[in-house]
Amino acid sequence: MADTKKLKEDRLRAALSNKEGDRVPVSDFFWTGFMERAKEQWGADLDLYRKFDLDYIVVNPNMDPVIRDFEILEDDGVNIKLRTGFGAVIRRSGTAPMPHFDSFSVSAPEEMESFVLEPAKDRRRLYRQGDDQINGVGDAIGRNIPSWDDRVNAYHRDMPVFGSICEAYEFLWRCIGTENSLIWMLEEPGMFGAFVKRLGNFLVGLTEYQIEESRGRLSGMYVWGDVAYVNGMMFSPEVWREHFKPIVDRIIRVCHDAGLMVIYHGCGDARRIYDDFIEIGLDGYNPVECKAHLDAVELRKDFGGKLCFVGNIDVRELESGSRDRIKRQALYKLQSAAGGGWICQSDHSVTSGVSPDSYAYMVELIREYGVFPLDMERIKREIAALDAKPGK
Repeated sequence: MADTKKLKEDRLRAALSNKEGDRVPVSDFFWTGFMERAKEQWGADLDLYRKFDLDYIVVNPNMDPVIRDFEILEDDGVNIKLRTGFGAVIRRSGTAPMPHFDSFSVSAPEEMESFVLEPAKDRRRLYRQGDDQINGVGDAIGRNIPSWDDRVNAYHRDMPVFGSICEAYEFLWRCIGTENSLIWMLEEPGMFGAFVKRLGNFLVGLTEYQIEESRGRLSGMYVWGDVAYVNGMMFSPEVWREHFKPIVDRIIRVCHDAGLMVIYHGCGDARRIYDDFIEIGLDGYNPVECKAHLDAVELRKDFGGKLCFVGNIDVRELESGSRDRIKRQALYKLQSAAGGGWICQSDHSVTSGVSPDSYAYMVELIREYGVFPLDMERIKREIAALDAKPGK
């Protein structure tokens, strides 16, 4: 098992260093609905990361400002309303793909100063089984989550494990809401800036704590930070550089000093700050959303050799169930791996609309065609043959 883990880590380090390893790495994030469909097909004890022999897994600690179990406010068996350790009130409908935030714990700028942050290095963040917002509120409500330590232990002998931390904006909006964050950064710059710095110190501390307590079990760190939408940045690059870039810089330096790889997960089109990420030494950028008009093959023309792209398999093609469409998508995006610098993943996560067989086919294609050195003539020839099929 140790040799398998080393092989996967070498594969990842090569890709994230914009070099060719033995083959293109593969991993992903999975919606609950997809996991349930896969278990129906392959058995209740299914572990997708082992089933598909994926190259790494991400494990989130408890990042809630206040560590406590969810307070259930309403529950009719289909819809649930709860309050988390962020102080947010969240509704989850059985028919909606994602939860809805009813309210946030901070509703006025002056309340940012008194916002409660329990210590970053509180043992419960890594060793307590229970509820927390990042792990438990998504396309389903998850409760009584095993501890970070237990989840790291379950995988670290078999594959590289990445810890996980929010950057400051990703954490901020969960405390005060998106609307307030965008308004207060302009109208209340002093209080806003002081709050962001306090959050940054907390997040850097929790990054350090995961590394300390991992005792060598971590291979990397994921940094979560949505600062863009489909058509560009949610606020100016200048604001990002003033408030948020210094914190990401600190997180990356802490991780690199410990020998960890770093991947930043940012939805939307954040191309205006890719050069900033390169400047502060980021290894990889995920998920490179197709829905935000991003194409890893094209991005490599400007950023190849400087930033590894992690993702960009259009999940809509996987959802189609068409083997021709899935094959064309996989082979086209595989071109971005020439010379290294691409890790195969969906362009966000594998949704409930993807069949297990479709995902399995995509992985099979990457494993067949993604051996280095890539046979680019074959890949281009087969893309051309797919494009020439009647009905295209």
